[in-house]
Amino acid sequence: MRLIQFKEKTGDRRVAVTADSSTFYRLHGTESVYGLAWDAIINGQSLIEAVDARVSDTTVDLESLIAEGRLLSPLDHPEPARFWITGTGLTHIGSADARDKMHELSHGETDAPMTDSMKIFKMGIEGGKPTDKGIGVQPEWFFKGVGTCVVAPEADLPLPSFALAGGEEAEIVGLYLIGPDGNPWRLGFALGNEFSDQVTEAINYLYLAHSKLRACSIGPELLIGSLPDDVRGDIRIVRDGVPIWSNEFVSGEGNMSHSIHNLEHHHFRYDMFRRPGDLHAYFFGAAVLSCASGLETRSGDRFEIDVPLFGTPLRNTMRASETIKFEVNEL
Repeated sequence: MRLIQFKEKTGDRRVAVTADSSTFYRLHGTESVYGLAWDAIINGQSLIEAVDARVSDTTVDLESLIAEGRLLSPLDHPEPARFWITGTGLTHIGSADARDKMHELSHGETDAPMTDSMKIFKMGIEGGKPTDKGIGVQPEWFFKGVGTCVVAPEADLPLPSFALAGGEEAEIVGLYLIGPDGNPWRLGFALGNEFSDQVTEAINYLYLAHSKLRACSIGPELLIGSLPDDVRGDIRIVRDGVPIWSNEFVSGEGNMSHSIHNLEHHHFRYDMFRRPGDLHAYFFGAAVLSCASGLETRSGDRFEIDVPLFGTPLRNTMRASETIKFEVNEL
């Protein structure tokens, strides 16, 4: 079961559900997945039960929504500043090699000592999947922004004028709502393009925080339920209608060095991340990066993440932004 959010031609928000890859049914009296999930928590229902109670016979044409720019991200908050966008890296088999390769291309270092990236990756391999839902080694973690940095599927990903690069990071995203008692509830999973500036990061690892403060995209569909251990698809970069790079999308716990439970524990153990009513989008990490192959993206390049489990591909075009002028004033 998968959910989408969209706007009617009148501008009113709606939610629809599908159990296959083609037919979506509108939910009665539902303007947002956030409201749907909150009601489910309050009423002691699962999200699936809440959806089943509201599904109608009215179908929704997804292709029309895309063509008319009315498709929204599958989760958002009425107060965007209360939607935390965070994530982790070095969680997938091969991800450390991609990170090291990125630094080698920037610095020409092939015989350097083991990097911090490789060290933390090995820590995850050795202790990121404790048995019986125990607590393992903490992962790498980063803050990306709040809800205002999330752009809708099919929308442009802005490349800031000060950025040195803009590269795709194709990942699975865990989506969560904090309940009235401060406990996190996982609503499901979605595709995500975490979109970072890997060239800035490669200058110095301490620039990682700067490199992550960019836009991102999630969706288009929110998958309700458990995640298979092996999730596969395709990643493409298209320039002027022609694919210029592609690779296999590989994720799921069977391909990760950390369990999802371990990632969740180390994120939500902080009191600030358990504030009732807040939303969280947590990126689980990318296995491959086009920049590790030496590709330099350009404004106008289209990123496509196509994973059948999640239904509709996540597609966004990178567009260079104009310089924004501002001034810090003394009050």
